[in-house]
Amino acid sequence: MIKRWVALAESKLKGTNIKCFISPGNDDSYQVDKYLSSSNYIIYPEEKIVQVDDHHEMITLGVSNITPWHCVRDVEESVIENKLEKLISQIKNVKNYIFNIHVSPYGTLIDMAPKLGVNLKPVPLPTGGLEMISVGSTAVRKSIEKYQPMLGLHGHIHESKGVFRIGRTLYINPRSEYTEGVLKGCLVDVNESGFKDYLLTTG
Repeated sequence: MIKRWVALAESKLKGTNIKCFISPGNDDSYQVDKYLSSSNYIIYPEEKIVQVDDHHEMITLGVSNITPWHCVRDVEESVIENKLEKLISQIKNVKNYIFNIHVSPYGTLIDMAPKLGVNLKPVPLPTGGLEMISVGSTAVRKSIEKYQPMLGLHGHIHESKGVFRIGRTLYINPRSEYTEGVLKGCLVDVNESGFKDYLLTTG
C-alpha cells in the first residue's frame, strides 16, 4: 500500500515546486520509513528540522505515548520528552517554528478517546454514549507550555477533531476517517509574521 501511495505522490509532484512532507505514525511499521526516505519527490522529515519556507522551520515526531495496543512506535513519555528537547535545541527561528507531532498534547480537546474496559471494549455511559478520557502525551503538553511554538499539527486520536490553544500556540487535529474512504485535512495560512488563519477540510 505504501508503495502505491508514494508512486501516486511522485506522479503528482514531479515537475512541480511543491514541497510534500510525509511522516509515519505510531502504528506504522519501519518499512514505511524506507519507502518515504528513498523518494526523490517526498520530503521525509521524521526526527529532523526541516525548512518549510524562508521563515518557518518544522520539527516532526511520529511516535506516541504507550497505547493499549502497544504499537511499534509507542514509547515512554521520557523518550518523547528527550526526543523533543533534542529537536528543539536545533531550532534557529524560535518565533515561527511548527510542531508536526503525531500524538496530541494531553488534557486538550484534541486528545479525547473512548475509555477502554475489559477486552479493550469502550466503556458506555449510563445515559448513553461512551465515556471519553484524555489519552495524549504529557511530554508533548509540557514541551508546548515551555517553548510555545507558533503552530502544532497533530493526528493520532481519530475521534478527536478540534482546534485548541495553549498560550500563543494553536494546535489542530483534523481527525481521521480513512477507513471510510474520507480524507480529513487542514489548510493553514502562515506568513513571515506568523500564523494567520486555518480551514478544516474534507475530501
